[in-house]
Amino acid sequence: MRAELPSLDRFDAAIVRVMATDGRISVTELARRIGLSKSPTQARLRRLEEEGVITGYRALLDPVRMGLAHVAFVEVKLSDTREAALRAFNRAVLQVPEIEQCHMIAGGFDYLLKVRTGDIVSYRQVLAEQISALPHVASTSTYVTMEAVKEVM
Repeated sequence: MRAELPSLDRFDAAIVRVMATDGRISVTELARRIGLSKSPTQARLRRLEEEGVITGYRALLDPVRMGLAHVAFVEVKLSDTREAALRAFNRAVLQVPEIEQCHMIAGGFDYLLKVRTGDIVSYRQVLAEQISALPHVASTSTYVTMEAVKEVM
């Protein structure tokens, strides 16, 4: 059964747009930008958090300045795609910090991973020691990025 989606009016949508780009904005400034007073803006913000539309706040970090400039996308084919195997793979992926994203794919392979490391040598080690050792991995194909043209955080 699908969860009921919250209804967003134009003020809620405006709050979400502003918060997506400036999560540290004060409620007073947020209210000014969307054209409501502070109290209703604060109530709407709290409701959006409670309904799970806004799931949290975090610092956006520059991976290059942190020494993590190497990005690779990895296609993963599994040897077993029954539900228990998928669950085992999913649990194991969560334990590998270099895997930034993991998506199950409908297509010629089973998963697409976004992997971030310091350099190709580090990536090769992560691939050999961690990704290839994940449950039910049959094969992988790696695509190394040369430049991030658009990356939404």
